[in-house]
Amino acid sequence: MKIILTTVAALAVTTSSAFAHVNFETREAKQGSTYLGTLGIGHGCEGQATLKVRLQIPEGVIAVKPVPKAGWSIEIIKGAYEKTYDYYGTPMSEGPKELIWTGALSDAHFDQFSFRGKLTDTLEAGKTVYFPVVQECADGAHKWVEIPAEGQDPHDLDEPAPGLMITEPSHSHDH
Repeated sequence: MKIILTTVAALAVTTSSAFAHVNFETREAKQGSTYLGTLGIGHGCEGQATLKVRLQIPEGVIAVKPVPKAGWSIEIIKGAYEKTYDYYGTPMSEGPKELIWTGALSDAHFDQFSFRGKLTDTLEAGKTVYFPVVQECADGAHKWVEIPAEGQDPHDLDEPAPGLMITEPSHSHDH
């Protein structure tokens, strides 16, 4: 019985910690693949509703398209990439650098915000790429923008940016 209670208590702490952050539903993807990123927003700001979710797109993630959400507007901030990428035979030197969803999500509810993007071969397999997120409310914000130093556990940070582990590329053609 003591083992069961210890396990339940550990699970409760782990689960509440996981919901206290903004994370990707799928936390790893193959280099060179097309990735469907889904962020989970589990709470507002000190009881207030979330009114805006801003997602920064890191270098090496290109051709990003947000998934529309009923009741939310989407703004796409475009800019130049640091280099020109090959996107299925077409050179691409600029594209979305930030996605902004504007609407209202009650503090009592959970929701997801999704996008699709190409993970270029410049993203190193075995490394994590971070997507800073700012969650805005009427009187405050959560800035999920902290990126861990090399070897640092992201759980040691107060508001860590959601990370995506890049894995070895697939040898099949992926769209």
